[in-house]
Amino acid sequence: MDDRGDRKVKAGYVRPLDLKHGRVDMTHGGGGRAMKQLIEQLFAAAFDNPWLAQGNDMARVELPPGRVVMATDSHVITPLFFPGGDIGCLSVHGTVNDVAMAGAVPVYLAASFILEEGFPLESLKRIVESMARAAREANVAIVTGDTKVVEQGKGDGVFITTTGVGVVDDGFDIGGARARPGDAILLSGFIGDHGMTIMSTRESLAFGADLCSDTAALHGLVAAMLEPVAPAMRADPARGIRVLRDPTRGGLATTLNEIAGQSGAGMLIEEAAIPVRPQVEAACEFLGLDPLYVANEGKLVAIVAAPDADAVLAAMRAHPLGRDAARIGTVTEDPHHFVQMATRFGGRRVVDWLTGEQLPRIC
Repeated sequence: MDDRGDRKVKAGYVRPLDLKHGRVDMTHGGGGRAMKQLIEQLFAAAFDNPWLAQGNDMARVELPPGRVVMATDSHVITPLFFPGGDIGCLSVHGTVNDVAMAGAVPVYLAASFILEEGFPLESLKRIVESMARAAREANVAIVTGDTKVVEQGKGDGVFITTTGVGVVDDGFDIGGARARPGDAILLSGFIGDHGMTIMSTRESLAFGADLCSDTAALHGLVAAMLEPVAPAMRADPARGIRVLRDPTRGGLATTLNEIAGQSGAGMLIEEAAIPVRPQVEAACEFLGLDPLYVANEGKLVAIVAAPDADAVLAAMRAHPLGRDAARIGTVTEDPHHFVQMATRFGGRRVVDWLTGEQLPRIC
């Protein structure tokens, strides 16, 4: 080694990551120079913000007035990349949406990565950049995080856990226990897009039309929905939006059963009113699945007091993420807390909890 190279080593010089051909190895999780290199040249470069730049093991942040809302979510999807998104943007959208379902404004995220030895750095860079882009679009900052590496064969490429913090207006009380008989059940758009996209990509299936995940951050839609009813909600807890929920794993059916159980009420939905894309319906029929139980990553269910349902529905339809919104049913009085569906043929059937797992590793 010449004197110049020796001086660079002594000064802590680190060769740039080979993001084209390099792979994750055990030293990237070992706490030494290689780990510092990975964090600085990949994660910190993509997520750059003043809190992360402090280099601490925590982030000291300020919050606007209101009550704090927190949510955490782990993402283990296969495949990692799919039409409409990837595990990176999904990990941001999923946690942002969980915070938004309280009517809150998401502000900060923490991100934790478990990487498998041998995972291509090029793919990791693509995932991290997707996360950074999704966070910027959602106007949230990824302010702290952690990275671990496991031996080859003991992971699945990359697992991501994100924790979100947001703030909700003191005048809003939105939660699963607040549905009441007579309330309207609103759905923001087509169901089943995400789950069937993952399944078709994973199994290399074609259904005559391209399927695309609906993954998206929903807090902008929630804000638009709250705008016309916020004054009424602050003045009267019985008005406006009572419940918000994003129907992810287990789909619409499971979400409605959760809310029915929390609220001690029943649900009656109309099959003909529930939007399902023809290609999703065809794919479900081919695979023997029910779209009511298929996961979504960019849709929400809202339970709204009857006098405010039309105003909230109009606000949903005026927003890009809610243009296909529909009123799909009504909360009912039912001591058994059943979710029932009026079918296209004029009968009724119980829409029960999902038994088992229709589609593994979809989020």
